[in-house]
Order: sequence, then C-alpha cells, then structure tokens
Amino acid sequence: MKKIFTAIVAMMLAVPSFAQFASGGFELDKQNVYYGARFGLSLGTLSGDTNFGQSDLSGMKAGFTLAGIIGLRLSQSAPVFLESGLYYTQRGGKDGKLTADLNCLEIPILVKYGIKATDDIAILPFIGPYFALGIAGDLEYEKLNAATNQTEKMKESVFDHFLNRNDMGFKLGCGLEYNMLYLEVAYQLGVTNIADDDDFSIHANQLSINFGVNF
Repeated sequence: MKKIFTAIVAMMLAVPSFAQFASGGFELDKQNVYYGARFGLSLGTLSGDTNFGQSDLSGMKAGFTLAGIIGLRLSQSAPVFLESGLYYTQRGGKDGKLTADLNCLEIPILVKYGIKATDDIAILPFIGPYFALGIAGDLEYEKLNAATNQTEKMKESVFDHFLNRNDMGFKLGCGLEYNMLYLEVAYQLGVTNIADDDDFSIHANQLSINFGVNF
C-alpha cells in the first residue's frame, strides 16, 4: 500500500505545467488542455444484499482518493471539457463487527461545463461514467472459536468468494476553482452487480471530497 501511494504521488508531482488552468489565468474561452492532481476523502457504502452473518455492510467506510487527471476542450464555442485520469481510491462498507475494504483503480470519463462566476472563480459541474478495477481488498470480521470460546478477528480477501473486481457506474458532482486551486464534491453510483454470487445483488457507492491543483 505504501509503495503504491508513493508511486502515485511521485507521478503527479512529475506532471509539468503545460498551461495555466486557473480562474485568474484560466480562460474558459481559450483553454484547450489542462492537467491536474487530486487528493481527498472518500466515503464508501455498499447497497443491496449486504448482510453477512449477524452484520450488515451498508454502513459508511472512510478512505482516501489520489489521482492524476487530464482535460480536453470539446467545443470552441462553449466551455465544455472532457476529463479523465487515473484514480486510486479506497471504498467499501462496514458496521460494528464487519468491514469490507476495497482498494480500486478507477478511470472516469466526465463531461464538464465551465461557468465563470467571477474573474477569479470558476464553477464546473460534471457527469459521466466511471470504470473501476479492484486491485486489493480485505473482509474483516469476528468469529467465535468453539474450542476456546473466544472471539477472534478474522481477515480474508474480499475478492475470494464475496465480491467481483470489476465495477462500473456513474459519477456526478461539481467543482470550484480559484486560481490554480481546485475543490470538488462528487457522488458515484455503482451500476454493476459486484456480488460474486448471481443470486445476490451488491452495488458500490461513494461520496468524495477532493482537493487539488490544475495546471
């Protein structure tokens, strides 16, 4: 986990400043390409058939998001942009005794519309699909040891016989940019059934608050 985090940070710090994409120097009528880095809080939930023994995985689980993004202008007559990138995000679900920890790589394909609120502030609502791949994850729970009559904490891969790795859904939200600084709030609604058993239906959802910079 630490090696992945360090590698992604190094990759984002190496992104050159190809253009000023900022509300002071960010010109909605002229900007064609922008790059950015994102870091923030992710609040994941699982919906559907999330009961596991005496527990329910529909509770919110906190994690973090780290990403590098790129945006391209789609229209010369309107401030419409297509944004994508590579996200590393922690999601899942939990209750008091059970936690599903999902670590995923995600690629969103977002359409953004720029609204110049003031000379220094731009508002950027967005919507689009995302595609995710689970690269690691644990299911942590408590189990009674009949021999010792003691409760033991257990951990196993969440992808062994509980969830599938592939996911797809839709992401919508709104960004706010001031100079080179960027802040956004987004919600991801999982569409794909990620349950390993076809008799059940589980969907991964996520609320995220990301901070970053645009170049």
